[in-house]
Amino acid sequence: MAQDPNCIFCKIVAGTIPCFKLYEDAKTLAFLDINPANPGHALVIPKNHAPNLVASADDDLAAVLATTRRVAAAIEHALKPYGFNLLQANGPGAAQSVMHFHMHIIPRVQGDDLKMNWGLKPGDKAALAEMAKRIKVV
Repeated sequence: MAQDPNCIFCKIVAGTIPCFKLYEDAKTLAFLDINPANPGHALVIPKNHAPNLVASADDDLAAVLATTRRVAAAIEHALKPYGFNLLQANGPGAAQSVMHFHMHIIPRVQGDDLKMNWGLKPGDKAALAEMAKRIKVV
């Protein structure tokens, strides 16, 4: 299992730093965020260290998404939130605070005023077509 000895999440996986564990299997670990946006805010991480989404192995990503679904279902059952957001940040510009790939499950409370939404405004179709050509996966 790939580990980074300076990574706080790797230390949590190793058991040298405690967490409020919600779920664990061979590939993933889920625990409560110690700086929750709302009660029940959870994190799901792969046990293998990768700093972000792009550096992550496909099988680790699949395992994280499956665990995310399980934990989100448990949060829905236990807390009956108004809804929940899944959030995954990559790099400092996206406010990633721990450089170990992780998924946030953030239960929403009606009127919580969390700011993760953006207004919808139509894009320029020609600019969108050009952007699609630049990004297209081959």
